[in-house]
Amino acid sequence: MSNDKKKTQEDVSGEVITVQRELGDKLKKVVYVVGILTSLFHLWVNTIGIMPEIQRNAVHYSLILFLGYLLYPLSKKNPEKTLSIDIIFAILSFLVGLYLVLFENALHARNEVPILPDLIAAAIAIILLLEITRRTSGLIIPFLSFFFLGYALYFGKFFSGLWNFPGVNIQRLLYRMYFAPDGIFGTIATISSTFVFLFVLFGAFLIKSGAGDFIIKLAVAIMGRTIGGPAKMAVFASGLMGSVSGSAVANTVGTGSITIPMMKRTGFSPKFAAAVEAAASTGGQLMPPIMGAGAFIMSQWTQIPYLKIVGVSFIPAIMYFLTVAFFVHLRAKKIGLKPMAKEDIPKLSEVLKEGWQFFIPIIVLMGFLMYGYTPTFSACAGIAAIIIASWFNKKTRMGLKDILDALALGAKNMITTGVILLCSGIVIGIVLLVGMGIKFSMLIQAISGGSLLLTIVLIALASLILGMGLPVTASYIVLAVLAAPAMTMLGASLIAAHMVIFWYSQDANVTPPVCLAAYSASGIAGSKPLETGFEAWKLAKGLYIIPLLFVYTPILFEGSIFAVAETVITATLGLYAFAVFFEGFQLRNLNIIERVFFGVTAFLLLFPKQYLHIAGVIFFIVLVGIQKFNSSH
Repeated sequence: MSNDKKKTQEDVSGEVITVQRELGDKLKKVVYVVGILTSLFHLWVNTIGIMPEIQRNAVHYSLILFLGYLLYPLSKKNPEKTLSIDIIFAILSFLVGLYLVLFENALHARNEVPILPDLIAAAIAIILLLEITRRTSGLIIPFLSFFFLGYALYFGKFFSGLWNFPGVNIQRLLYRMYFAPDGIFGTIATISSTFVFLFVLFGAFLIKSGAGDFIIKLAVAIMGRTIGGPAKMAVFASGLMGSVSGSAVANTVGTGSITIPMMKRTGFSPKFAAAVEAAASTGGQLMPPIMGAGAFIMSQWTQIPYLKIVGVSFIPAIMYFLTVAFFVHLRAKKIGLKPMAKEDIPKLSEVLKEGWQFFIPIIVLMGFLMYGYTPTFSACAGIAAIIIASWFNKKTRMGLKDILDALALGAKNMITTGVILLCSGIVIGIVLLVGMGIKFSMLIQAISGGSLLLTIVLIALASLILGMGLPVTASYIVLAVLAAPAMTMLGASLIAAHMVIFWYSQDANVTPPVCLAAYSASGIAGSKPLETGFEAWKLAKGLYIIPLLFVYTPILFEGSIFAVAETVITATLGLYAFAVFFEGFQLRNLNIIERVFFGVTAFLLLFPKQYLHIAGVIFFIVLVGIQKFNSSH
């Protein structure tokens, strides 16, 4: 296949940037057909099909890795030279997953005693999983997995005290990783093969039906007439797109290719335009109903209903986007920008007339969830609703070819996320095997001295360090297993602990030195990557502040409606005051004393005491009043 070569563009189907192989005609057809079959299998097994959980996960492994090895070459410089090796790896991946389906019952008949072929299949499955994870996500996740495997097998016995572990033999380890429900085909694989796959497929269908263009036009129609409209449009569009795509990088590239040039034409600097898109796109993973893979993992791990997680996440997500919008508004006023030209703004009525049908799948999805149907069934209903809704408009009508394309696209978009989740099963399995979760929680408690606030700070630092090498989903999984128990032991509710970790796991997208979303945006804007990263880090400050409210206030509906409303109002004012403090501008440029006063006001409004909120509101009204008076004179 001599025309196989490396793609020149970057693939952003998952949460990390990787390079895919440019397939020749024959392999392209193979990937297309297998992609369709992969999506059909997941639709079948999650609706009318009956299959044991571990066997379903094994088939999921086989199909995802088969596609992964064909699309992600061993050699990025000369992919055609390693094609034969990659094909062999792809076939092996399919076979070792199929082996479990065919011979699991035989293992049970032997009273769980594995024989040599079982152990060989298990070893090959682990090695292949580590290798495809390296290709799609870099070295960090495989290294962590390898470290945990080595700890359980051998060098845990060299640690003293709390971290001493005598070790297990290779046969038991392979059995636990391959056949047991807490290995690579365990809980995390279940999440991947059910909720996550179907919602990735839902997003693929929605984008394929033309919803992406509609979201951009809707954002322009709503925000175009405001000051700094294109930047606010980016915030609005990225929230909508992110709730569907579930990937900050994909969101940045998808909407940023349109919004960033518009922001630059309006008068924003390239650095700021890219930072707005990166910060807004990062928030897409916080926006219900999909929230990347996080909501599903959190629901499965904590046994908190998915609908509750989505419900309590909505207001904090809106507050995050408002924080980014506050920075945009203040910067636009500061540099004297005007609204977009009227001729560039489509009429809202015309946009809705052309794309109103795209609301139907979202309504169907949320309706089924609210009526108590499972997320998997609701996602399937939503996919069917997308196809039916597309027929209401000739321009968006999906034919058989469009449906098949969406099925293939959904499977391809799932590869990176699916591989990450499957490989995370190794880490989770070892953590459970050696009892590391409790040990880590005890260590955090010892370092923090029993302080919940210091524990949260440590978790934020850990998430930042992990985020330098791990994608968001993997970072959340690792911290949820290791750190969430420490927070709950110190008094945080279960949902608050996991929400804090989930939010902080997003910070690597906008925090230097890695910040993939910011770097992707800088490539579109033509700005310096590191400068863009620091600007995005500033705009995304809500990502660090709002999680503190989860623990210390009733914002997650862990109190009365009045208390929740009071928290939301005062915290939103506090976030605005914080943006003013950081930007140094309100109605005019602020001097250092005025900035300090706005900083104090932000602290009073955000601190979880109602009497301080009253003082903060008074301070806020007085400061804004003084600003208006000075501006008018």
